[in-house]
This record gives sequence, C-alpha cells and structure tokens, in this order.
Amino acid sequence: MRATRTTLKKLEAIFQDLDYTIRYEKGNFNSGYCIVEERRIVVINRFFDTEGRVNSLLDILSQIVVHLELLSESSLDFYNKILKSGFTISNKSATAV
Repeated sequence: MRATRTTLKKLEAIFQDLDYTIRYEKGNFNSGYCIVEERRIVVINRFFDTEGRVNSLLDILSQIVVHLELLSESSLDFYNKILKSGFTISNKSATAV
C-alpha cells in the first residue's frame, strides 16, 4: 500500500468512524494512542512525513479493536483493502455484530 495523502485521509476517516481523535503534536516522542477518561486520542508526531503518519496509523490500527458496524461504507471498503494487501490485524481486533 502506498503512503499518499489520499491514503492518509482514508485512514483518518476510519479512526473518525471509530470515534478516535487524531492529534498531530510536536515533540520528541513515539506515536501512539491512548484512552484518557474515556476519550480516544491518537497522537502522531507532527514532524512525520506522510509515509511516517500512514505507517503510524496502520500500526495503531493493528492494535485497537475495530467495530466493523461503526465504519462507513467507504471506510469499510478501504479497511478490507488494507486487510487484502497483507496487513496483519490481530484476530481480536475486528468485530462485527
């Protein structure tokens, strides 16, 4: 999967559908996600280029629980495309009702 601005926007849409807030902050830290007082926040280093941002979001996506029923049709299509590209998501991450 190529790391383009379009890919980044589609990944951001998936996180938005899952009710995560993505913040691009500056500082000397590793990207990651946290849940603070029931707020789902993903923090990405603002100095990362597009490829770094895409890779960070893909890494975080592989670690969180993805409720497929929350994804819009376009986000679900892109999520399935990610899975077909060989991206590994843990078995417990994707759930459907």
